[in-house]
Amino acid sequence: MTQENSINGISTDDMTNNAGKAGDTFNRGNPEGAADARNAANAADTGNGDAGKDSSSAPARRTNLHSSTKSRTYFAGPVTMRGSMIPGQPTSQWLTEQPAGRGNVSWLHEDPWRVMRMQAEFVDGFSALAELGPAVCVFGSARVKPDDPFYTTANRIGTLLAQHHVAVITGGGPGIMEAANKGAAQAGGISVGLGIELPHEKGLNDYVNLGMNFRYFFVRKTMFEKYSQGIIVCPGGFGTLDELFEVLTLVQTHKVRREPIVLIGKDYWDGLFDWIETTLVDHQMVSPLDRSLMLVTDDPIDAVRQATEIIDEERGGYEPYL
Repeated sequence: MTQENSINGISTDDMTNNAGKAGDTFNRGNPEGAADARNAANAADTGNGDAGKDSSSAPARRTNLHSSTKSRTYFAGPVTMRGSMIPGQPTSQWLTEQPAGRGNVSWLHEDPWRVMRMQAEFVDGFSALAELGPAVCVFGSARVKPDDPFYTTANRIGTLLAQHHVAVITGGGPGIMEAANKGAAQAGGISVGLGIELPHEKGLNDYVNLGMNFRYFFVRKTMFEKYSQGIIVCPGGFGTLDELFEVLTLVQTHKVRREPIVLIGKDYWDGLFDWIETTLVDHQMVSPLDRSLMLVTDDPIDAVRQATEIIDEERGGYEPYL
């Protein structure tokens, strides 16, 4: 065996075969990797789904919880499931769960395959977005209805960004995300949706023209940050706050270059700014200068102008929208 066709004594043919087996496992949507694939194969021969293991300690892989709602669609990464095939909990929940019994250490044999699945999501995301070009993320609540003024504002923001030849990146869901994607798509722009596997999510909205579903939040967040040059944050709840403070932390700690962070809705965010400027600053938890990392406005045109500041600098100047 030559140096060219072996790595650390393992033939590349062997690695290719092993990768093929892992790929088969992922394509079947098995959330627990190759170990369960072998158990399933054994079960086919023996009729024992646990393949000789104590079934009392093995967590249930499926549930009939959703079997009565056959019209529902559940996305586990790139895998689509409906009816009785819908699992009782998200794939990523297994990552943080403790073994059912103290003597059950089967997770020791499963985590390496989880790492491969995480790596695969990074590779897929990088491949899908590498040629995206200038982009701005628009964050906000999935609960906002089309008749809400914030929906109209987010839709206008998506339109303005598309007219400015800037791609729109959202979480791909309903509400604010749908509004921004809709504005971008109907204006002929690039409308990106980066979805996440959640029990209550129905997949990407209809206005996404470049989309991907993720199992893991941290991979998805990496894509948001890596491929955007500005952030617009519309009103939202815990998820929106998580995305906002994630970016603020990266900018504050200089893990990424400074980028515009624009919040929509002065009245909505006033309480947050009051808390930052009084409680946090008074207790010396943040610097008084940290407040300047964020801008707030009610005007979608002003929001887009501020969010595309770095893009305009790289282009050599501001470009009008209309």
